[in-house]
Amino acid sequence: MEGQNCNCFNRKEGRDYRLEEVYRKSLVILPTLMAQSEKEAALAAIPVDGDAPTIFDKIVNKEIPSTIVYEDDKVLAFRDISPQGPTHILVIPKVRDGLTGLSKAEERHVEILGRLLYVAKLVAKQEKLDDGYRVVINDGKNGCQSVYHIHVHVIGGRQMNWPPG
Repeated sequence: MEGQNCNCFNRKEGRDYRLEEVYRKSLVILPTLMAQSEKEAALAAIPVDGDAPTIFDKIVNKEIPSTIVYEDDKVLAFRDISPQGPTHILVIPKVRDGLTGLSKAEERHVEILGRLLYVAKLVAKQEKLDDGYRVVINDGKNGCQSVYHIHVHVIGGRQMNWPPG
């Protein structure tokens, strides 16, 4: 095997430390590249008018496939197609009811907002994110919101960085 003569390969452990270093660096670089494309998507996003369906409405109606990890009568949770961590789940209300973003919340939305956060906790437990996770709600263009249907990101499976943005 090519690396056996290199100090980077440990024959006893069968490990190539060069590959491990590349992997560790990719955990830093890939999220940055993905975050850049998320920012571009958010800047290109157009807030929906009235009842125009969003991609999330189409996922709720099963018009677009998704990997659903949780569903009840009010909320749907599914894997993000552009994950920012080993685990990245979106939790959405099944009915938008004018709640396109957190800044649009009214007192009538209190129950569904609480339900979204509670389901975020259930999903994190189901995904075995026992060492912690991040819950994010992006709001508006500057908040990097790319779909105007309120949604909660549950991100985990790796050490999060601070500050986040």
